[in-house]
Amino acid sequence: VRIDDARPKILVTASCGIEFTKIIEYKPLVDKALEVSKFPPENIVVLQRPQAKATMQSGRDHDWNELMSQASPADPVSLDATDPLYILYTSGTTGLPKGVVRDNGGHAVALKYSMKAVYNTDPGDVYWAGSDVGWVVGHSYIVYAPLLHGCTTIVYEGKPVRTPDAGAFWRMIAEHKINTFFTAPTAFRAVKKEDPEAKLLKQYDISSLRTLFLAGERLDPPTYEWLTEILKEAPQPGIPVVDHWWQTETGWAICSNPMGIEPQPVKNGSPTFPMPGYNVQVLDEVGEICKPGETGNIVIHLPLPPSCLPTLWNDDERFKQSYLSQYPGYYLTGDEGIKDEDGYIFVMGRTDDVINVAGHRLSTGEMEELIAGHPAVAECAVTGIDDELRGQVPVGFVVLKDGIDISQDQMQEELIAIIRREIGAVAYFRQSGIVKRLPKTRSGKILRKTIRRLAIETEVLVPPTIDDPKILDEIREVMQERGIGRYATS
Repeated sequence: VRIDDARPKILVTASCGIEFTKIIEYKPLVDKALEVSKFPPENIVVLQRPQAKATMQSGRDHDWNELMSQASPADPVSLDATDPLYILYTSGTTGLPKGVVRDNGGHAVALKYSMKAVYNTDPGDVYWAGSDVGWVVGHSYIVYAPLLHGCTTIVYEGKPVRTPDAGAFWRMIAEHKINTFFTAPTAFRAVKKEDPEAKLLKQYDISSLRTLFLAGERLDPPTYEWLTEILKEAPQPGIPVVDHWWQTETGWAICSNPMGIEPQPVKNGSPTFPMPGYNVQVLDEVGEICKPGETGNIVIHLPLPPSCLPTLWNDDERFKQSYLSQYPGYYLTGDEGIKDEDGYIFVMGRTDDVINVAGHRLSTGEMEELIAGHPAVAECAVTGIDDELRGQVPVGFVVLKDGIDISQDQMQEELIAIIRREIGAVAYFRQSGIVKRLPKTRSGKILRKTIRRLAIETEVLVPPTIDDPKILDEIREVMQERGIGRYATS
């Protein structure tokens, strides 16, 4: 889908990736995508890694090392500030990805500014964003911002654990004298799971570290408290743990504790205040500003500051409908939350079908479209349920077509394979259940939030618009049988 939307001239890939001891071959996935693409690129560039050698197609595929050996320097090309820099795809509520366009000038200005204002980082410092380069954090804070600011940036291949152990982060900080570290809460939940007493931290000198930043998903209070506690025993005690909040669409922090301007008192669960350039409000359903402490839709008053998306790739109308139509004069973030009496923002979660799996925004709508394509499935619903390690994980519920006979385990195995093939292992789709029917309103709308509540709450209010309340008992029985959500066995 992304290939057909962007219509690239060249696709660059590696022969494989490495996940712990597992080798994941990329080239077969690329070849399969090109087979079904309407607009496949004419040239494929492959970096051959020693762990797996890709099969090359003559005339189309090119070896990276061979090309580099023959390459000569090229002069830079002058561009307008508003010319596109890159397209980065993020999940959309329709299941179709949205191609976020980033411009050149405003993007550079905002990222350069943020390195001091947000991260309190100076030229010459060592900065590490522990992210995948392919996600917005990697684009902004592995590649562009640190280099624009004159910092050393770290590119890390590995995981927070089993690389080789749960001390990987501390080892990197000690070895490279890292001053500012930025990663996702899910990474430290993985570390906490394997090393709850942070014994491995004591093996390393992390005195170079001044500040730890977290973003990509909501920083849950237990993770914040654990990090704050273990860092009290660091060689340089009192290392600030800073939560901040932003989106692929913005490219840098919407809200943060401004460590390079004037650090503010921390409120657990809040990314603190809007950064300069962002006028953040919380609106109710009719567009009125909510009272302090009232939950509503988080919006940004226009105009947006530099770096924020000017449009979606080849789809100005969808840009307007997705972000600007619900509240004229405001950008809709798609998140709900509150602003308290002191102006602190608290982000509670998504208002659409996008869930946050280990810091990655994924569309349950897209998963539903894929599952609905299974020949045995009449209809389905995918919802995100809370997960201690990853924040949220998707779970699918399917109604079979009449006359179909398939076991719960076989269906789950086949759905896992579909999601892994089409979206990837990052979706972490691991559970499904076959149900007799899905809970719906009398107008036919599937009650996905109610399904989610059944997975996490003991007492669930029956929606007044539900077609048949007995369906909730049927869903609950399947959850118990399949060990979904609160019914999971440790």
